[in-house]
This record gives sequence, structure tokens and C-alpha cells, in this order.
Amino acid sequence: MQFRHVDKQITYELTESLLLQGDALRALDYVPKGSVQCCVTSPPYWSLRDYNIDGQIGLEATIQEYINSLVAVFRKVRGILADDGVFWLNIGDSYTSGGRTWRAPDKKNPARSMSIRPDTPEGLKPKDLIGVPWRLAFALQADGWYLRSDIIWEKPNCMPESVKDRPTRSHEYIFLFSKAEKYYYDYQAIREGTRNKRTVWAVNTQPFMDAHFATFPPKLIEPCIIAGSRRGDYVLDPFFGSGTVGVICEELKRKFVGIELNPEYIEIAQKRLQGINVNPQVRKVVELSAKRETTQTQCGKDISEESNRIAR
Repeated sequence: MQFRHVDKQITYELTESLLLQGDALRALDYVPKGSVQCCVTSPPYWSLRDYNIDGQIGLEATIQEYINSLVAVFRKVRGILADDGVFWLNIGDSYTSGGRTWRAPDKKNPARSMSIRPDTPEGLKPKDLIGVPWRLAFALQADGWYLRSDIIWEKPNCMPESVKDRPTRSHEYIFLFSKAEKYYYDYQAIREGTRNKRTVWAVNTQPFMDAHFATFPPKLIEPCIIAGSRRGDYVLDPFFGSGTVGVICEELKRKFVGIELNPEYIEIAQKRLQGINVNPQVRKVVELSAKRETTQTQCGKDISEESNRIAR
């Protein structure tokens, strides 16, 4: 598959799965309104990873700027969702840095090392749990989303921690949002035997050898896609990463729209998707700008302007 350049004003008529390289806030403008039935995504967590790419989300100077950035992105997601569409958001928490502006390397996970970290948020103390998931969930609720469920992703094989003054974290959150009061949700398709699916999902983390960052375990997002969409529907992931949502969509006979800023991850996703036994013509890869520097500068400006507008 080859990248091709497109004009800024183009909006795609979706006839096949689509992979866009670029900043999510701008790339969503290329997707037709009301064309996507379901969104399943996990954005970069705040202050936990430096992906070393301009325009990345997750290293904003303050937690409020981070939340504002995501609210702006997900407001556009709401615009391209069908009227009865749903949005599944996986988000993890973090602790204040305690004044440290760096993170030491971890032998078991070298990618955790960071040369820069945001300061401790105003009003919080060193070692405080920040509460990112609920701060973001409430901000999205205030922005118009219907907050329908909080789901605990229990990790039976969670990473060990060396801390001695609190329990080891072994869970993350998944929030279910809807665009409207009434929405498509196939509860029968994900029943646990004879009972409705519960809100604690025990799913092991699953390493992916080509990626040095966390990836969705397929078993975690399968219920989201199955309950939130029908065969042939489009499923969106605006933070596509290694492309797990695309892989599962192919297996479940859905189509996908994936957006990813980092060209390294685009390459990983391409490689992964090409390994699936499907017609290679069902995928189209598009680079959003002929000049990468122009794209990154404009992306940063767009995010800043939108975030400032939300804050007001």
C-alpha cells in the first residue's frame, strides 16, 4: 500500500476501510458526518509516555490541557457517529510526578523512560493519584455525551510494581458513552451465558512483539465492537496505534476507520493488516499533508485554539 497526498478540503465517501495518517483533531474532518456506528479507542495516557513526535497528546503542561485536547477530539467523533452510535473509551490513571521532570528507565519496560514529564497538577500533592479517567469522563459528559457505563478492565497478569505503600494497580477503566438517549447496543450478542454482561472484565494483557507500547488485547475490545455495531458497519479508532481495532473489525466483518499520528505505528499497522487473509484492495492509506512540517505546525495550532475555546 502506498501513501498518497490529498487536498485539505476533501471528505471521503466511505466505501472501504480507511487508514489516515495525521493528527486526530484534523483527520476527523475527512470522515463524513454520521458515517461511523461505533468508536473504540484508547488515547495516549497523560504523563506516562513520550512518543517523540510533534503534536502528540499526553505531554500537555497541565491535566486540564490534556482533557481539553481529548474533549475536542471526541466532540468531532460525536459528529461523525450515527445518531444511534456508541463510543467505548479505554483510559488509565497516573500519579503525580512528585516534582520529578523525568522517569528512570525500567528494565522490564524500557519504553517507560522519559526525559520530560509535566509538573504536579495544581491542587494536587506529590504521590497523589490524579483520577484522570473520571476527570475525563465527567468532562465528556458535560460536553454532551451520555455516560452509560463504567467498566473495570481487570488485568490478571498485571505488571508488578515495586511500591510498598499502596496496592499494585491491576485495572483500568472502559467507559461506554452514547451520542443520544437511545442507541444501538446488542446486549444479547455479548451475554455471559444466560445473564447480561457484567461491568468487570478479566482480560490478560497481551504483548505484541512489533510494538514497544501497550496494545489492546483483542478479547478486551471484541465485546465493544460486537455490541456496538452490526456486520458491515464502520468502527472508528482515532488513536489507531498498532491497528488492533482494524484486525478485529476484519475478523468480525466490520469496516474500520483508523487515524494515527505516528508514521512508525502506521507502518506497524499496515504490516499487521496485510497479514490478514482479506482482499488487499479493501484498505486505502492516506497521508494528510504533502509537507509533514506544515501538518504538525497546523495540528498544534488547531489543538491549542480548540482547547482554549473549551476552557473559556
